[in-house]
Amino acid sequence: MAEQQGGYRRPSNPAPVSGPGALSRRTDGQGAKYMAGGEYGEGQEMMDLQTSAPMSKAPAQPRMRQPRSGRQVVEEGMSPTPLFAPTERPDEPITAGAPFGPGPGPAASAPAPTSFASTLAKLLPYDSDGSISRLYQTALRRGW
Repeated sequence: MAEQQGGYRRPSNPAPVSGPGALSRRTDGQGAKYMAGGEYGEGQEMMDLQTSAPMSKAPAQPRMRQPRSGRQVVEEGMSPTPLFAPTERPDEPITAGAPFGPGPGPAASAPAPTSFASTLAKLLPYDSDGSISRLYQTALRRGW
């Protein structure tokens, strides 16, 4: 005689992965179960509670930025350099910007440091209560 195959089957651990959206299913191995006994209508109420809550949705995938096509670059006023185009800087060594070899090192491409007073000077037009002005005067006196 054939062995019985029906009945509850506990899912493997970890549980199988649920499908996306409308294909989502519970993965904890439990479906809605009717509770027998109890007061009149309690079993149906429990069944309604189990089936009324929607499945939790999968976290939204971050939207990837689309790369610009060559046509978009040209329309924005930039011209793409072809891959096998001749160099636009024939006198510059290939190691320019690197910490080794001929040419200027990494410090050549670093922005010049600005003083604290010059940063505060840029904020002066937005000073509504005079606090930035006081800080600016202090920074000038101390040579910051």
